[in-house]
Amino acid sequence: MKRTFLLVVVLFVALPVFGTVFGTVRGIVHDPQHRPVPDVTVTLKSKTSSYVQTAPTDANGEFHFDAVPLGEYRVTASAASFASEEQTIGVLSGTAPILHFEMKLGSQSESITVSADVGPGQLESITPSTLVNRLEISDTPGASRTNSLALITDYVPGSYVVHDQLHVRGGHQVTWLIDGVAIPNTNIASNLGPQVDPKDIDTMEAQRGSYSADYGDRTYGIFNVAPRTGFERDNEAELVLSAGNFYQTDDQLNFGGHTNRFAYYASVNGNRTNLGLQTPTSAVIHDGANGFGGFTSLIYNADSQNQLRLLAQTRRDFYQVPFDPNDPGTEGQFLADANREDDSFVAFSW
Repeated sequence: MKRTFLLVVVLFVALPVFGTVFGTVRGIVHDPQHRPVPDVTVTLKSKTSSYVQTAPTDANGEFHFDAVPLGEYRVTASAASFASEEQTIGVLSGTAPILHFEMKLGSQSESITVSADVGPGQLESITPSTLVNRLEISDTPGASRTNSLALITDYVPGSYVVHDQLHVRGGHQVTWLIDGVAIPNTNIASNLGPQVDPKDIDTMEAQRGSYSADYGDRTYGIFNVAPRTGFERDNEAELVLSAGNFYQTDDQLNFGGHTNRFAYYASVNGNRTNLGLQTPTSAVIHDGANGFGGFTSLIYNADSQNQLRLLAQTRRDFYQVPFDPNDPGTEGQFLADANREDDSFVAFSW
C-alpha cells in the first residue's frame, strides 16, 4: 500500500504542465449606431454538452468569459427591445477571441439572426490548429475504435500512419496532452498502445507548428485532449458494442452526470482483433491484438474563479508481431514475438 501511495504522489507532482485546455471569450455589443449597449445578457453554450455560462455587458458594452474549455460554442446576446443575435465560435487553448454583436431593434426584426461561423481564434495565434469534437469522432467511420487514429488522419492536414506509428509533417515525434498536462511517454517508436481512447474525448486540439519552447522537442505535432466530463450527461450510462472482420470487437461502458458544481465521467473498455499491426505481406499470420482499460474524470467548481480537475487512466495492451512466413532469414525466436504495454497516469489541475 505504501508503494502505491508513493507512486501516485510522484505522478501527481512530476507531470509537466505544457499548456492548458482553456481560453477566454470576450467581445462587445453595440446598437446600429455603434453605441455600446449595457446590461445585455450574453450566453455561452457548448455545442457538445450542457456547459453554459452567462455574463452581462458592462457600461461599455463589453463582456468576457474566463476559463472556457477548448471546443465549439454558440454565443447568444439578448436584451429587451432588441432582437437576439447568435454567433458560433471555436475556442483554442490559450487564445482570447473577440466577438462583435450589432443588436437590431426588435421592431425591425422578430427572428434570431444567426451570423456566419467565426473561426477558432486564429487571429490571435500563429499556430495552425484543428479542433475535432466527439460528435465528429462518432460520425467518422472507424474513428471511435480504441486503436484507431482516424480522428487525426481524417482531420489534421499532413498526418498519416506508417509502420503503425502516427506521423505529422514527416516525423513521428509527437506530444500528447490531456487537460494541458503531458502524458508520460519516454519511448519513441516503440509504444503501440493508444494514449487515450477516442470514445473518452470531448474535444481534441491538434497543433502543427509555431510552438513555444515549453513544449520540448517532440513538436511534429501537439495533441491536446479535453476529455469528456459528464456535463453532457444527466446520470446516464451508455453501452457501445461492435463486431467486424478478423473477429474484431471494440466495446465500452461509460456513465456520467453532473450537478451545478460537480461533474463525473467514468468508462471501461475492451477490444480484440486478429488483425492488429500492419503485416509485412498480404498473409495475416500471428497478428492478434487485445486490450482493456479504464478512465475517469472528476470536476469540482469551488467558485467562479477556481475549478479542480482530476483525471486517471489505466490500460493494458497486447500485440502479436506479424512476420513473413516465406522469409528464410526470420529467426525462430521472432515467430512468437509480442509487445505488451501497461500504461497508467493520474493528473490533477487547479
